[in-house]
Amino acid sequence: MGGSAPRPDCHLPVETTSFVDRRDEQAEGRELLARARLVTLTGPGGVGKTRLAARIAARVARAFPDGVRFLPLSGLHDPALVPLAAADVLGLHDHSAQPPLDALVEQVRDRRLLLVVDNCEHLLSVCAGLAAALLRGTTGVRVLATSRHRLGLTEEHLMDVRPLPVPDPDGDLATADAGPALTLFADRAAAVDPGFRLTAANRAAVARLCRRLDGLPLAIELAAVRMRVLGVEQLLARLDDRYRLLSAGSPAVLPRHQTLRAAVDWSHDLCTPHEQLVWARASVLAGSFDLETAEAVCADGQRVRAYDVLEAVAGLVDKSVLCREAGPDGVRYRLLDTLRHYGLEKLRELPGSPGAPGEEPAARRRQRDWMQERAAACERAWFGPGQRETVARLRADQDNLRAALDYSLTAPGEALAGLRLAGTLWFYWHACGAPREGRHWLDRALDAHPEPTPERARALWISGLLAGCPEDLTRGSRRAEEAAALARRLGDEAEAAHAAYVIGVIRLFSDDLGAALDHFRASVARGRVPGQHLSLVGLDRVELACALSFLGQADQAIAVCEETRRLCEAHGEEWVLSYVLRMLALAHTVKRDWPRAERHAREALRRKHAVHDIVGIGLTLDLLAQIAGHHGAPERAAVLLGGADRVWADVDRDRWGSAALGAARDGTETRAREAVGAQDYERAYAHGAALTLSDLIGYALEEHRPPEPERPPQGAPLTRRETQVAELVAEGLANQQIADRLVIARRTAEGHVERILSKLGFSNRSQIAAWVTAQR
Repeated sequence: MGGSAPRPDCHLPVETTSFVDRRDEQAEGRELLARARLVTLTGPGGVGKTRLAARIAARVARAFPDGVRFLPLSGLHDPALVPLAAADVLGLHDHSAQPPLDALVEQVRDRRLLLVVDNCEHLLSVCAGLAAALLRGTTGVRVLATSRHRLGLTEEHLMDVRPLPVPDPDGDLATADAGPALTLFADRAAAVDPGFRLTAANRAAVARLCRRLDGLPLAIELAAVRMRVLGVEQLLARLDDRYRLLSAGSPAVLPRHQTLRAAVDWSHDLCTPHEQLVWARASVLAGSFDLETAEAVCADGQRVRAYDVLEAVAGLVDKSVLCREAGPDGVRYRLLDTLRHYGLEKLRELPGSPGAPGEEPAARRRQRDWMQERAAACERAWFGPGQRETVARLRADQDNLRAALDYSLTAPGEALAGLRLAGTLWFYWHACGAPREGRHWLDRALDAHPEPTPERARALWISGLLAGCPEDLTRGSRRAEEAAALARRLGDEAEAAHAAYVIGVIRLFSDDLGAALDHFRASVARGRVPGQHLSLVGLDRVELACALSFLGQADQAIAVCEETRRLCEAHGEEWVLSYVLRMLALAHTVKRDWPRAERHAREALRRKHAVHDIVGIGLTLDLLAQIAGHHGAPERAAVLLGGADRVWADVDRDRWGSAALGAARDGTETRAREAVGAQDYERAYAHGAALTLSDLIGYALEEHRPPEPERPPQGAPLTRRETQVAELVAEGLANQQIADRLVIARRTAEGHVERILSKLGFSNRSQIAAWVTAQR
């Protein structure tokens, strides 16, 4: 790698169509974010707030060393999920018993990041609470929100996003700049009519049409796609007729929301009956969806058949009603928020079949049943090849899974289905680092369905499995014991075996090693029972190997691991195998066979990264740091420990309070610090803490090595002014902002930053930020 600063993590929606530049608004937004920590873009639906916010965020990304994250709320309706969804997009995997918002603030307290919160209007109170907690509990987090209404905080700076300006149709347009509204129309029209372009002959008609649409980008886009079959003058004439009909002859100009409504109504009227029905039924889908999902939800075998859906989806894409975007397993589709709400209105107006529920409940039930079918298929295939694709697919379906769970737990008579879906997703909540959200849904489902069923037994042990902190382990143990008792009473051997795994793993993490060893020896000796998931069969053996290693019985642990490894490899499985490999590394560490330990640990890390197992990544980085410290590489151990602590900060800084895990980490630090000295240890540690996750993995695997910082020259501490500048760099300020804050020239600020980098032996601003945090 070169010496340039790496681009911070920037998770923004991919633009699927060209963006008509709003230079003045982008500049205003950047300026507001430079001096305010909460900026809200307000404006009517369809005015382009989301696209503008994403553009502003992308332009300021380099000022935020800990990244820019995008939190879309249009598909979210449960206020309790907002802090959980925020933690998810921030990459946090909290296991504590703290209230979710408190935990989130604590985990980002020292971060310099920008959170873009999109579509707040239907969750104003909880969004205001989220923003207030971040503003008052951190110093380096900024929030850029979009909403039709202000959040109402005193710290809030508002930016009104106005429709695109439209030139006077009756003015001199021959040499005038077309302007953004006309440019947008021309761009979208050319997409359906490749020969179209703005000319002196059509510019006035296009300007008149854009003015009729009040310069609203969404309305302009919906009108422009009609250029496939109409000319500009015909389009304008039909739009005029439409508006005269809607306004009942009133000469008054329609307000902007009525303008957009009229444009959407017109687009709806131009759809075929099948397209209209698919639009309405697809509106129950939150977020993006694939064609299979559209067919399952929109086809009923009577009015719409599966093959009708493909044709309707194609037509809705052509009419700009559906957006087409890339997904992890092919093309996905999305309804813009305004068009989804319109579709829901139409769905609620449709009657159901005689003696059947209305269209909306039927569509929501089909959506829930499809999500259950997809989740069950993923669970069946989980112990096998394709785990990476399964994780990506379920993350892409996350909003739809939430919608299905919410429907099941709010609609009368559907609670058992909600309990079943939440339980089916156990491997997703556990393996993909979403314990908080899993516990949220499981707690709701258990409360909603107290009857003694196999689904309840499963939900109870999963709730215990997701307990990941000292405060919650007691509750988790009680739930696992209750699950085991219920499963035995119901004669369900598989769920009893699953619950037994959780009982054992809680004993292990509670440092009751002897009891854990006896427990897992008995489980492994019993063998697999009918219906027991192979992943949990494998994990029984993993935990047995872990207990054996912690108790010094390394050879027995290796024998257990090798047998389990063959089981995983026979099925093409990666997730459990990554834990097996880590246990092999741990066992060889106990034997002080450092080369073998490091080889197994690196392979474990490679597989954990592939399935995005954050907890597993943290555990394996700890082990690699320990191996490096013992294997004559103390500076490398410090870098790895800095990176490991950064990963654990997103999970639990105290490593769940486990004495075994804590002792290994502290012993590694003590050994490395003594070997290289306090100053060099802090420098190397800060270097590791500043690496992005992908760079950290590359460093650990030695596939690519980010440049190690050079040792700072002796006798060259930072001056008082350089210390001030370093603090401002750590706040996420760019050079011009530092210059403004200190009332110095930008060139002077740049010189200070370069000298700081040179003195500290760093190559980028993120390392300065991490160093400042370490000094604090």
